[in-house]
Amino acid sequence: MPVPGSPGVPPSTVKRRRRWLLNRAATGSTESSPISEPALSCPLLAAIHRLLQDAAPITWVFTGDSITHGALYTEAQRSYPEHFSERVRWELRRFQDVVINTGVCNERAEGLLAALDARILRFRPEVAFILIGMNDCIAGVRGRESFRKSLTSIVERLREHQVLPVLQTPNLIYTPNASSRTDLPAYIQIIREVAVQMETALIDHWNDWCQARPEVGAILPWLQDESIHPNGIGHRVMTHSICRALGVFDPHSLTCSLATS
Repeated sequence: MPVPGSPGVPPSTVKRRRRWLLNRAATGSTESSPISEPALSCPLLAAIHRLLQDAAPITWVFTGDSITHGALYTEAQRSYPEHFSERVRWELRRFQDVVINTGVCNERAEGLLAALDARILRFRPEVAFILIGMNDCIAGVRGRESFRKSLTSIVERLREHQVLPVLQTPNLIYTPNASSRTDLPAYIQIIREVAVQMETALIDHWNDWCQARPEVGAILPWLQDESIHPNGIGHRVMTHSICRALGVFDPHSLTCSLATS
């Protein structure tokens, strides 16, 4: 993989290539690419994988609620955006990439939409990862359509600014200790439906956790508060899901080989 900023790659060529990739992804084109890539689950994830093959630096923004914020509940261990930064900026040698985390504790989709300029657009990223819904679901049935509308508007605005949006579902929770969030599965389904309707990328952490730990209570070692917040291990699990989705998972790398059990 070329190192961003390496000699021999004219800036104009890099910019043209990036513009082509972004436009191609925005239209959902599935035409063949001259770049070899793994079998990824959707054209947008494949487009992000191709961006990783280019020399031009990428700005990545992660935003959402306390899970993305990664404060307190990680107990000073790395959050999933920090692990992603290690994977991309060190292990993949993309030294000029920038990984920005603007997650805010207690955030909801409506608040994120209202603050989209500050949280994402001012950084002019190529890719934005959105992880929201854990707090929205407290509103239950009456909040579902508002959540859907806000999430759809977030995707629309990002696309207007040529940002590739990647929606994420929240992690699985331990319902006996999270009684205020019993409607979360319905919000998870809304995220999936918006991803399909808007033809955008989705990383389904909820499904990955269900597949990995189907037994009741089996996810407790991944939760710091035995409720909703991933601990350091839970953040590793989320990182591995992202790396797999983008086609950059390598079990021999330090980041991808971090223990999750």
